[in-house]
Amino acid sequence: MKILITGTAGFIGFHLTRRLLADGHDIVGLDNLNEYYDVNLKYARLKELGICLSPEQKQSEVFSVRKGRLQFVRCDLTDKETLLTLFRDNAFNLVVHLAAQAGVRYSLDHPQTYVDSNVTGFLNILEACRRYPVSHLIYASSSSVYGLNTDFPYSEKDRTDQPVSLYAATKKADEMLAHTYSHLFSIPVTGLRFFTVYGPWGRPDMAFFKFTDAILHQKSIEVYNHGKMA
Repeated sequence: MKILITGTAGFIGFHLTRRLLADGHDIVGLDNLNEYYDVNLKYARLKELGICLSPEQKQSEVFSVRKGRLQFVRCDLTDKETLLTLFRDNAFNLVVHLAAQAGVRYSLDHPQTYVDSNVTGFLNILEACRRYPVSHLIYASSSSVYGLNTDFPYSEKDRTDQPVSLYAATKKADEMLAHTYSHLFSIPVTGLRFFTVYGPWGRPDMAFFKFTDAILHQKSIEVYNHGKMA
């Protein structure tokens, strides 16, 4: 099976890419290698997958390199023409869309970045899936879409129309776009509302890493929401 994984240098994308390669699939991994957190961690993940980038490649905005059954493409999701060409040339069976601008607090000061990556970028993925049909599109949503919902435990049937951050709003927009494209163009779509994820090669800005690092260095744990636990 030929699979496109966006965000392949990210935490979840890296692990998924490694597993699917081990299972014998052909993978095209796409990532823009942005600097939201230390890009050297992304380079290290790619190296673990067999993709060693040259200094010239690290400075290039668009390039492609292959290692065995993995082709890595550096490309931004807003580059619609490059994305459409990638779909046209590869005839993907499955698309797993994990790329996004992450972070709730960062969205307060960089709203356009979130709209470009999470809304426009995802729209480009959907449009590519419409023009070059795939058997299934799986995409990453977020638990943040539950917003002001106070019902616990959360359910897929709960309201998600009260986001409290721009990041959450873009993820809710993704769910609505996915539903619309699925309805209009019969694209099989599954959205995954991730909560806090953790594990080897994880992001340094996630709670488990930050809490563990603070404990090891005998620092106070940073608490948001004015110290309220809900």
